[in-house]
This record gives sequence, C-alpha cells and structure tokens, in this order.
Amino acid sequence: MSKLKIALYWAASCGGCEIAVLDIKEKILDVAAACDILFWPVALDFKYKDVEAMPDKHIDVCFFNGAIRTSENEHMAKLMRQKSKILIAYGSCANEGCIPGLANLYSRQSLLDRVYSETPSTDNPNGTRPQLKVKVPEGELTLPEFYDRVKTLAQTVDVDYFVPGCPPVADKTWAALEAIVTGNLPPKGSVVGAGDKTCCDECDRKREEKKIKKFYRFWEIIPEEEKCLLEQGIICAGPATRSGCGTVCVNKGKMPCRGCYGPPPGVIDQGAKLLSALGSIVDSNDPDEIQKIVGEIVDPAGYLYRFGLVNSLLGQARTK
Repeated sequence: MSKLKIALYWAASCGGCEIAVLDIKEKILDVAAACDILFWPVALDFKYKDVEAMPDKHIDVCFFNGAIRTSENEHMAKLMRQKSKILIAYGSCANEGCIPGLANLYSRQSLLDRVYSETPSTDNPNGTRPQLKVKVPEGELTLPEFYDRVKTLAQTVDVDYFVPGCPPVADKTWAALEAIVTGNLPPKGSVVGAGDKTCCDECDRKREEKKIKKFYRFWEIIPEEEKCLLEQGIICAGPATRSGCGTVCVNKGKMPCRGCYGPPPGVIDQGAKLLSALGSIVDSNDPDEIQKIVGEIVDPAGYLYRFGLVNSLLGQARTK
C-alpha cells in the first residue's frame, strides 16, 4: 500500500497551527510512517514551483491554515485546491478569519496609513509605501497585493473538511489525521475534530443562573475557581462556542473561553449568539441601566467577533 501524500501550507495566520501539528508528539512518527510530506514550507525546503509542477490532484490531503489576506494567499489557495484531492481548512484563521479577520473593521487604506504613517514608532517623512512592482538592476521585484478585506478559505475555494481551533488541540488534530489515514472520513463539508455541543456543555464549573450588574475584564477580579465565569461577570464565550477543545482554557487554564472553536452547530453568527447570552444575564429591566452595564464592555467587537467576524453575518465594517 502506497503512503498517503500530504501537504501543509500557512497563509495569513500567526503560525500556531503549524506548531499544533507537531504537538501530537510521538504520534508524528505514525504520520511519518503512513504519509509522505510533499509540501511544508515552514519545515522543509520546498518551493512553489515544486507544487506547480505536480499533476492535478497529486496530493491526497492538504492542511491549509491561515486566512486569505493577499494575492499570494489567494494564489496558493487555488493552487493547493487544484493539486489536492482533499482540502482541509485547518484552524480558526482558515475557517473563520480569526484575529487577522478583525482587520475587516478597517479599510485597506486606513490600515496602510496606520502602519506606514501614524504609529508613534514610524519614521517615514517621505510617506514611502510598498509598491507591487519595482525595477532594480537585477530585474523587477514584486510584492503580493494587499487586499481590501480578509476572506476565509471557503470564501475563496471549495473546501472538503473543517478543523476548528486557535490552534486545534493536539488530540483532535490526531483524530483528524487518523480519520484520513484510515479512510474513515465523514461526509464532505463536515467539521472534523470537534464536538456537536457547546463549550459550556463540557465545562466543569457550576452554574446557578445568576444575574449580574457588571461585566469585568479578566484581570479586574479574582474569580471563584469552581463557579461559572460568566455568572461572575467575566465574559466567557462558552455558550456560543463549539465543544471539542476539552475546555482547556476554562477548566485547565482557569481562563474564560475565547471562542476559537467557532459557533456550535445550528448557529450562523457566533457574535450574535454570544451577545444574546450576555443579554440574558444582565440583572435589570431598566433600559438606561442596561445601557450602562453593556456600555462598560471594552471592545465589544473584539469580544464578540474575535475569531468569527469574516464568517459572520456582518463580514466587515462599513468603511470609506
């Protein structure tokens, strides 16, 4: 039996998903025994031209992490789709845009203005900006085009499976790899390596359906260890987040859920789901007091859409 041919690629992301693959520890030896890695730029010296020279569908499975921010990201998404039988959106950035997707709250021009002109550490008196093409004695140099908005992988090409997480936890990454190696894959379009409930359904903390008068940032109070964080006024995205991570943040890390496993099944907009959950615990029927309590939430867009803005009903902010 021939080995499975796999590829791994990193687009607009922090690179944590690349580390998550190695986090399966000694099981990486099982992967090496069952698979040939044909393309993995972060770990092995492959070039784009090596992939371009492959016959179509030559790669059995491609794990694609990262959102689509530039023309290079888009080119590689289309190339990996063309060369791969199975394309997997691996990690939150490929699935939902994740942190890079928060840039959709701003226009391309305002981002460039901020980076190249407005930051306190910027020393750029001539307003120099990167150019897509520039001629030098050795020839013409090019840079990828920086797009106006971030897209998910599925908003760019056809995707077969989705593995959520920022990054996906190790045992779920292994579960996805094992399903591929054994040919035990679910129907196309399925979420692999996650549960069908919410993070709250797997959380060990005790809930009493208590109402609150104030939302706190995590560093503002010392929470009780056994008690639901949301009922202590700490914004926890558990009610609006798919299960499957093992509640590593909430129960093991003693931190609130950030929402990186995306919305649970049946929920279209994770931010709207979390907003509904927050509204349900506010202890007031007075509109002015409700406005005061909710108005104290710092960076509501960042809390509600930290991972899912690109894939939400909003998608992006209206910008000039």
